[in-house]
Amino acid sequence: MEFSLGLVLALAGCVLAVVIPGVSSGLGIQYAGQVSAGAMTEDPKNFGRFLVLLALPGTQGIYGFVIGFLILQKIGLVAGAAAMLTLPQGLALLLAGLPIGIAGMVAVPQGKVCAAGVELTAKRPEESGKALVMAVFVEFYAVLGFLISIFILFGVSV
Repeated sequence: MEFSLGLVLALAGCVLAVVIPGVSSGLGIQYAGQVSAGAMTEDPKNFGRFLVLLALPGTQGIYGFVIGFLILQKIGLVAGAAAMLTLPQGLALLLAGLPIGIAGMVAVPQGKVCAAGVELTAKRPEESGKALVMAVFVEFYAVLGFLISIFILFGVSV
């Protein structure tokens, strides 16, 4: 397979879209997971309530994976034959990966919000809905980055 600079830039966009939100999701889940494990030593029956708060920071990794896959699909690597991209096409696909790559970093602070939500739920189970709402506020910004990445991707002709 022959590589052009445009293809390398597109692959860099894919890597940034997948790796940054993926690592951030792992860190966010770590924060929520540590607090959840501690809280379950006191009351294991709250596992179901903690599970949603534990899973939320992982969504940014999923958004990044979807964008990475769409970039690979657009350049033809999913089908097995990469397109010869021009420099502007490759740059556009690199830029398409950046919004979710950067916005996906909110998984870390979201993990901290979810950890606080677990602590709230452990002490006051009736307040678990409020804990979830606070975590969803952070999620909103990852969704915006995901949507902008999709809009850019659909605007690039290959």
